[in-house]
Amino acid sequence: MQSSNSRPHGDGGGPERVPGHEGTYDGSPQSAEDMRYRDPWYDALASGWGEGGGTGAAVSVPAARREGHTGGGAQATAQVYLEVQRSAAFQEVRGRYRRFVVPGAAAFFLWYVAYVVTATAAPGWMARPVAGAVNVAMLAGLGQFLTTFLFAWAYARHARLRRDRAALELRWDTQELTRGVRGGAS
Repeated sequence: MQSSNSRPHGDGGGPERVPGHEGTYDGSPQSAEDMRYRDPWYDALASGWGEGGGTGAAVSVPAARREGHTGGGAQATAQVYLEVQRSAAFQEVRGRYRRFVVPGAAAFFLWYVAYVVTATAAPGWMARPVAGAVNVAMLAGLGQFLTTFLFAWAYARHARLRRDRAALELRWDTQELTRGVRGGAS
């Protein structure tokens, strides 16, 4: 059987052969079971997850592991996160995020609404030719795509230059504080 990227499975020498099913590639019909990909990890479910062993019954999700932690440890960890959230460094990172995203999203939304309203209210102006078969509406529509990519680029640049380092330091500090609360466990 070939994968979607045209590379063969198995030893690389052609279609995958399933042991005990050597005669299935001669044009005879195959069952759904024979056509399945034979990766031992592909069908393996995480412990406690699945369809109830084929019975159709719902399976409960296993509770989170408790490695010797009591409810007090969870409370202490929650306190660490609340402390970090109240810190000046966290507020600065959030402020930088909001100062970029809110005006950027508002400008992008207004540009989109202006395009739709203009196309609806002034179809004659949008149909005005600019160069050959290209008209104002086509340029504005392509401008929507261009501004989408520009906004994504500007967001990534802003995050990289103004927020990522501070956010990474906050994450590191939070990990250190929670590690201390857990008694050195990772």
